[in-house]
Amino acid sequence: MARMKACMAAVLVMEKEGVSQAFGVPGAAINPLYAALRERHGIAHILARHVEAASHMAEGYTRARAGNIGVCIGTSGPAGTDMITGLYSAGADSIPILCITGQAPRARLYKEDFQAVDIEAIARPVTKWAVTVREPAQVPGAFQQAFHLMRSARPGPVLIDLPFDVQMAEIEFDIDTYEPLPAYKPAATRRQVEKALDMLAAAEKPLIVAGGGIINADASALLVEFAEITGVPVIPTLMGWGSIADDHPLMAGMCGLQTSHRYGNATLLASDFVLGIGNRWANRHTGSPEVYCRGRRFVHVDIEPTQIGRVFMPDFGIVSDAKAALTLFVQVARERRAAGRLRDVGEWAQRCAERKRLMLRQTHFEQAPIKPMRVYQEMNEVFGRDTTYVSSIGLSQIAGAQFLHVYGPRRWINCGQAGPLGWTIPAALGVVAADPTQLVVGLSGDYDFQFLIEELAVGAQFRLPYVHVLLNNSYLGLIRQAQRNFEMDYCVQLAFDNQNMSEADGDVRGYGVDHQAVVQGLGCKSLRVTDPDQIRPALLDAQAMARRFGVPVVVEVILERVTNIAMGTEIDKVVEFEPVDCRHPQGRAGLEVAGLLG
Repeated sequence: MARMKACMAAVLVMEKEGVSQAFGVPGAAINPLYAALRERHGIAHILARHVEAASHMAEGYTRARAGNIGVCIGTSGPAGTDMITGLYSAGADSIPILCITGQAPRARLYKEDFQAVDIEAIARPVTKWAVTVREPAQVPGAFQQAFHLMRSARPGPVLIDLPFDVQMAEIEFDIDTYEPLPAYKPAATRRQVEKALDMLAAAEKPLIVAGGGIINADASALLVEFAEITGVPVIPTLMGWGSIADDHPLMAGMCGLQTSHRYGNATLLASDFVLGIGNRWANRHTGSPEVYCRGRRFVHVDIEPTQIGRVFMPDFGIVSDAKAALTLFVQVARERRAAGRLRDVGEWAQRCAERKRLMLRQTHFEQAPIKPMRVYQEMNEVFGRDTTYVSSIGLSQIAGAQFLHVYGPRRWINCGQAGPLGWTIPAALGVVAADPTQLVVGLSGDYDFQFLIEELAVGAQFRLPYVHVLLNNSYLGLIRQAQRNFEMDYCVQLAFDNQNMSEADGDVRGYGVDHQAVVQGLGCKSLRVTDPDQIRPALLDAQAMARRFGVPVVVEVILERVTNIAMGTEIDKVVEFEPVDCRHPQGRAGLEVAGLLG
């Protein structure tokens, strides 16, 4: 066998496991690994400006394409703790990323050495596995196990912590005979699928709830095929958005307290049976189980056994990878259709389509300062079907999910459960790194944008072009809206009179941070829009500028300071703060008479 440093063995294993891109920040305790990366030249590296951002870049890279595993690297101590948020965000959404940290030499562990922290213990609650490798000969096996765990069962992140002397030690290792371990995926049985289809056949108004597990399993085409064979409408979750195109006749809208459509909530409330696949019944999707479950039966298919019954008890549960389950669902449904044993739910599907046509929200507003809904209307008209949107949290993300259109899997990339502010910019850069040819559009409010704004310099340095739509209302908008329940508007204002802006900037001077100056100072391009009729030209110009200059281009849209976005405490109690676009000739009364309100 070949003799080499343990850090070189780690790099060779990553190459053999398919890694070609890493994100990180070098440091003294991880320099041996960086020396091996430099020697091999097989794994490209993007230098982040903040180590947390490196973990979000790795997330974006993984989420962008099936089979990708993002790698983030940092030194000992604060680099590891900085990446905990990324590990939490990845684990919450079942996203595999590998976090590698340097560590003090073994003899200095537990002696309060400089930048030595027990990152293994800190990371354990937010990873599938966190390990400090204490024996150099175990380094190849630790990396092999990491990739096996990240890909097996419910995907998720792993942290490997490497003491300096472990990296530097020489070991015997034969990379030529190395093979990745096969991933384990539980699979539904035919008997389970038969029972689930029997329950579906007994329903008059069935639905499929499509979760992010379908996208993670690269099973969106199977979902659409199954829906088309059975004729059953589909409600995607926020993480499953794009698993069926928004304009597909069986796409019935999203359901939830915030990121939902009026027609999606009404359809869920009118249903009598739900087949959930690859979803976790998140509270922003369901509201209270009492309202969500009332009057309907449930089958729940999920890869993680402990998810079955966690939020509420389904009538039948199946532990299975979404792709394995849908492969069998398609097969058995085809057989039943050929035998004339599938129930015709065409009338129900037509009523769902009718809601989708009639129960909309208004988007065309002409006033200035600009209403956010108008921005999404223009985005829908300018950006094509192959656009990939990246967003994190806040009113901009919630309204984006209510108004934007998504037409394919991995075209909506979002940190669904954790929602860390600052996620959008680094995640978008990771998405672009995975495929620089695609059109990527980031979507942020001003506070999310400011959290990790320095990462725009990474886009400039490494030529990672994308368009970032910045909705600036100079407020912590979602928190301000939540504070209405406490009759306050407290510590959420971002506005101040920026004395470094000129009188020519007009009212924008009172919005505080001059994003244009900051963005340009970081080597990127920027545009500012204050007139709603200039949104479309700016978005078109931004695409051209991104292609021409090869850097991120920020389109800052100055919004009205206060806009409340539709949301509620239950799916049957969503409050509409702005005008709806009800297209029934008799308005809401006509919807009620037609029985379309659920």
